[in-house]
Amino acid sequence: MARNNVFFAMCAPGFEPVLHQELRSLRFGKIERQVGGVHFEGRFEEGMRANLWLRTAVRVLMRLDRFEARDADALYRGISEIDWSRYLRPTGSLVVQAHSKDSSLDHTLFIEQKTKDAIVDQFRERTGERPSIDKDRPDLGVFVHFYRDRCTLSVDMSGDSLHKRGWRRAQTRAPLSETLAAAVLQFSRWDRRSPLLDPFCGSGTLLIEAALLAGGYAPGRYRERFGFEAWPSHDEAAWRRLRDEARDAGELPPKLVLRGWDEDPMAVAAAKENVIAAGFEGRIEILRGEASRFAPRHGWNAWVVTNPPYGERIGAKGTTLGALYNQFGQQLREHCEGYHYALLSGNPKLSDSLGLTPDKVVPLQNGALECRLLLGQR
Repeated sequence: MARNNVFFAMCAPGFEPVLHQELRSLRFGKIERQVGGVHFEGRFEEGMRANLWLRTAVRVLMRLDRFEARDADALYRGISEIDWSRYLRPTGSLVVQAHSKDSSLDHTLFIEQKTKDAIVDQFRERTGERPSIDKDRPDLGVFVHFYRDRCTLSVDMSGDSLHKRGWRRAQTRAPLSETLAAAVLQFSRWDRRSPLLDPFCGSGTLLIEAALLAGGYAPGRYRERFGFEAWPSHDEAAWRRLRDEARDAGELPPKLVLRGWDEDPMAVAAAKENVIAAGFEGRIEILRGEASRFAPRHGWNAWVVTNPPYGERIGAKGTTLGALYNQFGQQLREHCEGYHYALLSGNPKLSDSLGLTPDKVVPLQNGALECRLLLGQR
């Protein structure tokens, strides 16, 4: 019987509750929420499945070992005990990332160098060849985490960040990441059947992620490659089965309404291009129009889920945005009775201009920006 592996699904700060629920819904085993992600256990195939199906994780790590290391020699020995030929070819490339807290070895650059030395030396002694270091596109990512002199050694199964779904063909000046969009949708508690409207749709990220969520599509179905596919020990037959199952799964509810607006014609064009690339042409409607004038239908009881401009990165003036927020809030107050809303705001003063009293506020990160997700019902 194949042994269980320990995995760690990493996520952005604040995403842990929805990521934990995702893992539960997908029936992964021995789930435990941590700061920065969620642990789970299972056969190696479960790690591959997690990469295909998790919406709010940024990468999936697989633990190789845990050992005590109070000095450099102990770290080198522990790293050397792993058979690295299972995860990397002698002529491949790697990158090492280290984190240390309350430990004797507290210099992360030294930890990374010592780890790299142990891996490279093993290949050189066995084959006469040595892997190289590549910080941009490595064949293998190695994560070394120290806490109270205990080292947890993991390898990155994902490769590129999982927010890179593979459907994006065009983007606007301030794009919302796919994982953040997925988190916003799940925090909104959208029922996946009611109409979903995005009056500031930008490049269409929220709407496409909503279609993937409502249709039960795997968010990794578009990706050309994951990190573990480069490993010498990769089980291609098992992976092909999981990948084909994911690509065949999913179907949008036939009458679901997904609609977005943006006043920027370039954003509208980008959104339409992305919708086509994701395979939802004819199912997601993109319109050009001002958010302050979007036309909610009475009695729809829809969800308004959107990411209004914050005045960051896109160069908008606060006074102009204040008026826009006020007009948009007025639309919600006067024409959206029975609607739910989930508004991602990176500017508290602008949020006040909406004139809304949210039922709940969830702190989230949009890149380096501290944001608040305002949740409520009219």
